[in-house]
Amino acid sequence: MQIHIIQQGQSLYTIAQAYGTSVQEIVRTNEIPNPNSLVIGQAIVIPIRGRFHWIQSGDSLYKIGQIFGVTAAELARINNIPINRPLSIGFRLYIPERTKRSVESNAYIEPRGMTVAPSLEQAARDSSPYLTYLGPFSFQIKRDGTLKEPLLNNFPVIAKQNNVTLMMAITNQENDQFSDELGRIILTNMDIQNKLLNNIVITAKKYGFRDIHFDMEYLRPQDREAYNQFLRRAKSKFKQEGWLLSTALAPKTSAGQKGRWYEAHDYKAHGEIVDFVVIMTYEWGYSAGPPMAVSPINPVREVLEYARSEMPSQKIMMGQNLYGYDWTLPYVQGGQYAKAVSPQQAIQLASKYNVAIQYDNKAQAPHFNYRDENGKEHEVWFEDARSIQAKFNLIKELNLRGISYWKLGLSFPQNWLLLSNNFVIEKK
Repeated sequence: MQIHIIQQGQSLYTIAQAYGTSVQEIVRTNEIPNPNSLVIGQAIVIPIRGRFHWIQSGDSLYKIGQIFGVTAAELARINNIPINRPLSIGFRLYIPERTKRSVESNAYIEPRGMTVAPSLEQAARDSSPYLTYLGPFSFQIKRDGTLKEPLLNNFPVIAKQNNVTLMMAITNQENDQFSDELGRIILTNMDIQNKLLNNIVITAKKYGFRDIHFDMEYLRPQDREAYNQFLRRAKSKFKQEGWLLSTALAPKTSAGQKGRWYEAHDYKAHGEIVDFVVIMTYEWGYSAGPPMAVSPINPVREVLEYARSEMPSQKIMMGQNLYGYDWTLPYVQGGQYAKAVSPQQAIQLASKYNVAIQYDNKAQAPHFNYRDENGKEHEVWFEDARSIQAKFNLIKELNLRGISYWKLGLSFPQNWLLLSNNFVIEKK
């Protein structure tokens, strides 16, 4: 597959002709929300095997081969050209597909309210072929060691039909907020802890969960070792059932990083105890913060490189957002919250207000500004094919276990196209 960036004057018809495909196929696979009003800077994925490269000044088969991981001889053979012939600027060179490595993928799904929206259930169906795990969010621990269950509806059936492992995401949340006091009770009271572990086993067997996933956040720093010991006990108990154990970790860059979200998360210990971790490498740009990329590539890399220094890379799942934010300007700390938008919604906004999409090469993220009907200025940062491909490249470079998405429900069809083009998704 190939990522194409819309230029001035281009149409889907001329793009389809250039790549030897059809307008209908491009629209269908990308679920393009604005086929008749494309935006300059909009990224689309061309659904072809391999990709094309148009020769530029200074190109050679050797140089191109180094970029795409194929030999000059193979490029010459596939394109039926002499290996030593000078390349004409503008010549279209075909680049074959590379061998794909296997990875695991997870997606959390968070029903809210009293019922599961049909669109959310459909999102689970649509994405399940691309998933190793599906994690309904969340089973909330109660102070007596029982569990408040999320709405599950048909999620267990959908997972079973698509050979997806159900992930039992368990949190120390009360009233949808992480509680350090609840964490203290669970981690230090052995009677309640035993009751909790027994209730997890009963519930997991009831629904067919095969990965037990603890997302324990905002814990007291002094409960760090208690959390490690709790995980050791949980691992011993769940191993008897043949289940996996995983945890979610805050994005740290050092063992001594300060802050209530970080100090109780011991990367080295988790790497030794659990089967894999999900590192929450997103929310640098967040709804209450100033406008910026949600998961800029350099901070993401820094966190993952630190994680690799504390645990095997094959235990690390990179967290990835499936959303962006629309901020109303000027940004005022503690003022209005940014609105979450899907990549598709972001493109529709750029099309509606006739503004070009920019791309920040440092953050590896698309963004744009627009002025609404009330004269308010907005700044939007979101994800597109380029930004998600940059993350896939990082997974390959760092040899990570895979990727974990937060969260299903906001449409990003290009992600799934490129995920399957880059990797073979493991099923358990």
